[in-house]
Amino acid sequence: MTDQPHPAYPHLLSPTTIGDLTLRNRVVMGSMHTGLEDSARHLDELAAYYAERARGGAGLIVTGGYAPTRRGWLKPFASEMTTRLQAVRHRHVTGAVHEEGGAIALQVLHAGRYGYHPFSVSASRRKSPISPFRPSALSTKAVDATATAFARSVALARKAGYDAVEVMGSEGYLLNQFLAARTNDRTDAWGGTAEKRMRLPVEVVRRARELVGGGFPIVYRISLLDLVEGGQTWDEVTTLAHLLEDAGVTVLNTGIGWHEARVPTIITQVPRGAWRDATARLKAEVGVPVCASNRINTPELAEDVLAAGEADLVSMARPLLADPDFVAKAAAGRADEINTCIACNQGCLDHVFKNRKASCLVNPRACRETELVLSPTRRQATVAVVGAGPAGLATAVSAAERGLAVTLFEQAPEIGGQFRLAMAVPGKEDFADTLRYYGRRLEVLGVEVRLATRATEADLAAYDEVVVATGVEPRVPEIAGVDHPSVCSYADVLAGRVVPGSRVAVVGAGGIGVDVSAWLTHVPESLEEWQAHWGVGDPAVHPGGLTEPKPREPARQVVLVQRKTTPVGAGLGKTSGWAHRAVLRQNAVEQVSGATYVRIDDDGLHLLVDGEPRVVACDTVVLCAGQESVRDLARPGRHVVGGADLAAELDAERAIEQGTRVAAAL
Repeated sequence: MTDQPHPAYPHLLSPTTIGDLTLRNRVVMGSMHTGLEDSARHLDELAAYYAERARGGAGLIVTGGYAPTRRGWLKPFASEMTTRLQAVRHRHVTGAVHEEGGAIALQVLHAGRYGYHPFSVSASRRKSPISPFRPSALSTKAVDATATAFARSVALARKAGYDAVEVMGSEGYLLNQFLAARTNDRTDAWGGTAEKRMRLPVEVVRRARELVGGGFPIVYRISLLDLVEGGQTWDEVTTLAHLLEDAGVTVLNTGIGWHEARVPTIITQVPRGAWRDATARLKAEVGVPVCASNRINTPELAEDVLAAGEADLVSMARPLLADPDFVAKAAAGRADEINTCIACNQGCLDHVFKNRKASCLVNPRACRETELVLSPTRRQATVAVVGAGPAGLATAVSAAERGLAVTLFEQAPEIGGQFRLAMAVPGKEDFADTLRYYGRRLEVLGVEVRLATRATEADLAAYDEVVVATGVEPRVPEIAGVDHPSVCSYADVLAGRVVPGSRVAVVGAGGIGVDVSAWLTHVPESLEEWQAHWGVGDPAVHPGGLTEPKPREPARQVVLVQRKTTPVGAGLGKTSGWAHRAVLRQNAVEQVSGATYVRIDDDGLHLLVDGEPRVVACDTVVLCAGQESVRDLARPGRHVVGGADLAAELDAERAIEQGTRVAAAL
C-alpha cells in the first residue's frame, strides 16, 4: 500500500482512532461466518484467511460470530469464546493478522432462537421460522447470567489478542430478540416495556466495559430497521443508541433486517447503497462513530458515503471475501482491478446455511487459502484456453498469474459467455463488474486474447496445454411446432436479438426461466419505488421500517410453465431464492407446474395440466429448457471445464472454481 491515500478516496483511506486503537483506514471487513470458526482444527485456515485480508489493507477485520454460552451456539458444537484455552488458541489468528499490520475484532454472537439445536433459548418461547427448534425462555436469573457471559467473552477476546470486539445486536439474534415486542413477551425486569426490553444489551455493554477498561474498543451492531412485524420503532432505536453510548460503546455498526424478514437486504437485487439514509439518520443522533453496511461494494460508493458525512467507517464483508486486496488496489489507483462482490450469496451464505464451508463465486480461493494455491511456476509452457465464459476466464487469468503463457480464444466479439446474458437480468447488473475485472486482468497479465476467433485443431496443436471451456448452447425441447415464428431461446431475448410481445409463455422454470420472467416483467424503478414495492417505510412512522408493499405494474403478461410438479424455483439459492420467487408474485407471473407440452401454433402454447387441455395465448414463447454442452473440441489429454464439462443448470460458481483448480494444477 502507498503511504498517502489515493486522491480518489481521501476519506475512505484516511486513518482514524476508535478507543485506544488507531486504524489505518475506514474500511471494516464486516463479520461473516465461514464455517472455519467452528473447530480448533481449522484455526490455521482461519488465520490464513484473515491474514490475507490484513495483507490486502483492511483497516479492521471482524470475525464470524462466537457464542458466549453453549446455549447460544449457532449449531451443535459451533464456535464459542468461553474458556481461557480457547482464548490462547486464538492468539494464532490474531498474531497472523498483526504480522500483516492489520487489526481484528472478535464478534460475540448469541444465536437465541436462531440456534439450530434443541437447547436454544430466547426471551420467550416463540419459535423462529428459520429453525425447527422451539427455544426455551430464559429465566430471570439466566438472563442476568447471559449478560455476564457476554462480558466474559469480551474479556477473553482481549486476552486472545483481539484489538476490539463487536457485540452482535442485530439481524434477529438474541439481543435483537430481547429488543422487539415480536419476540419478547416477558413481564419481568427484562421485558414488558421498551425500556426493560433494552436492558439486556445495555447490561452486556456496561459489564463488558467494566471488565476491559475504558480504551478497549467495543463495537455494537445495532439494528436500524428490523423489517419484521412487531419490530422496534425509530424512537426505540435511537433511545437504545444513547443508552449504549452511556454504557461505553465505542462504535455503532449498523444492521438492516432480521434473517426472517421478507424484504431482501443484501442480495443482488437490492440497489447499491440502499440503506445509507438510515445510517445517516442514526449518525445525526449520536456522538460515537457510526459504521455503514449492507450493499456497499465499491470504493467509490464507500468514499461517497463517508464524504457525505453519513458514516465514519464503512463495513464491507463479502467485498473482501471476493477480493482480499480490495483496499490495496484502491490505494494504488487500481480500483479497476478489484474483483467486485456481485451479492449473489451462492458461495458464501448459501454454503453456510447448508452447513458447508463458505467460499465465493467470483473468488474460489476464499476460505481455501491454504489449499487452493496459485503458486508461481518455472515451467515454460504455453496454454490455449478456448472459450471466454466464466470457466475460461478463470482458467486464463489463474494460469497467467502463475506465469504461464496463455492465449484465450473466443468466437464471440466479447468475453463473458453466459455471464454476459446473466448481467442483463434485472438485479444482476453487478455481474458486469466480474467481466470488467476479468477483462482488465487479462490486459494486465498480458494474456493474448483472440476475439471473434473460432479455434481450430491446427491452432491448438501449437500449445503444450489445451483447456476447453466452450460452454453451452440452449437446449431445444421436442415440442411439436417448436420451429414456429413465435418461438425463441432465452439467449435471443437476453442478448436483445428478439423483442418479445406483450404476452409471453416461458417454457422451463429453473433458474433461467425465473430470471427471464423477471426480465420480461421488469419496469425500471428508483430506490424509493423499490422500497415501496417491498414495503420498506419510514421507521419513525412504521415500526421496524415495515409497511404495506405497493403493487408493481409489470411490463408484460407472463406465464411460466414447467413439467415438474414441485414449486417453481425450488432449486434456487437457499438465502436468495425466496426473494426471486417473491418478484414473480409481485409481477403477477402466472406459474404452471405439472404441465405436458403438446404443441405450439398460432393460437399459442398448448398444454395438458392435470389431464385437462389448456392453451396459453401468447405472442412469444421463450425456451428456457436447459442447455447442452458444446464439446466438439474435447479430446483425450485436454482439460474440459465449466458448461462444456457439465451443462446442467448454469453454475458459474462451479465453473469458476473448476477453471481455477485446473490452472493451479497445470
